[in-house]
Amino acid sequence: MKLNILFLLYKAKTNSKGKCPIKCRITFNKTRKEFSTGLFIKPEHWNSKTQFVEPPEPDEESLNTQLSLIKTKLSQAFLFLQVRGTDFDVDDVLNKYKGETPKTDYGVLEIYNLHTARIKKLVGLEIQEVTYSKYVESGRHLKCFIKFKYKVNDIKLKTLKSTFLEHYEYYLKTEKNLKQSTLNKVIQRFRSAIKYAISEDYLDKDPFMLYKAKRVKKEVVFLSSEQLKILEDKTFKIERIQKVKDMFVFCCYTGLGFTEMKHLKKKDISKEFDGELWINVKRSKTKRSYKVPLLPKAQEIMNRYKADDEAYVFANISNANFNAYLKEIADLCNIDINLTHHIARKTFASTVLLYNNVPIEVVSKLLGHAKIQTTQDSYGKVVEKQISMAIKKLKKQVL
Repeated sequence: MKLNILFLLYKAKTNSKGKCPIKCRITFNKTRKEFSTGLFIKPEHWNSKTQFVEPPEPDEESLNTQLSLIKTKLSQAFLFLQVRGTDFDVDDVLNKYKGETPKTDYGVLEIYNLHTARIKKLVGLEIQEVTYSKYVESGRHLKCFIKFKYKVNDIKLKTLKSTFLEHYEYYLKTEKNLKQSTLNKVIQRFRSAIKYAISEDYLDKDPFMLYKAKRVKKEVVFLSSEQLKILEDKTFKIERIQKVKDMFVFCCYTGLGFTEMKHLKKKDISKEFDGELWINVKRSKTKRSYKVPLLPKAQEIMNRYKADDEAYVFANISNANFNAYLKEIADLCNIDINLTHHIARKTFASTVLLYNNVPIEVVSKLLGHAKIQTTQDSYGKVVEKQISMAIKKLKKQVL
């Protein structure tokens, strides 16, 4: 890429002293921009080939020095924009030369990094470290895509078009081999940065207003009542395996996520208005407080570990180790499911609640979901199966 600088006379504006203004024309990427230098000269004293003022022009030396300075400043502005690595045009060269840096003149990756820096400050206040890590990871995808697609380190925010997301999605799918549900999250984080740019007036409008993510309906995997019974009745001689099994079953009857289970304190369980024990927890993912009744099976398990720790219900364990032990447990119990802790939460919602005719509105509350739509999206098919079972039962009664 090259910047062409040309000085030319504007003879149509010759003044009463017979002098006309010198204009400067810069050309970049086949686009021109002209501006006045503020200098005047008699046309016969100008050499267009050498681009110099010649004698007998009285201010010859001063004028040539000023023209040379303009050319140098333009070249420096151009070099600065090249080094920055962001896509730019002839307007940006001129703005940089004039010392104008409009706040809208940000790069896409620049804005994403600014937004991610703001997210980092919320760690421990509103979000968890893992959420911030996901933004950082998505930022790496964005950086690679811009380099891959545009062959530059960054592109200007104001050049974004609706097709950007289509190309980005295709790249994530074909080059990064991301599944639809994962790439949806990557794009969601990117759009969050774009919304930030709009709120700060760095961007006039959302270029992706009409974009709709492809919805992915995952099949809900959970333990059947028979499989859950097998787990409950199984006793392991190895203590660590037995404890993990009990903790998993406990969550099958409470719906607690791994973090909630890990940090569950004995003081979080208390008698409520109905005289029954309830668990009072805060969902780590959404920071929303919610309550879950302590069902007899869960209470029975909790009582086994009452003396283990003064404050916490269960011993400390990492998610990775917990899931590793669950794989062993699934093999020993002949349960043909990739058993992870999250399946306990799914089992609570499906096998323990929905299959026992608990209304989905109540299920939503007990899972700590902010919106019932979240529950319906996740457990819609489970509800359909529940309805199907009820109809079959009805048919038998009627017939």
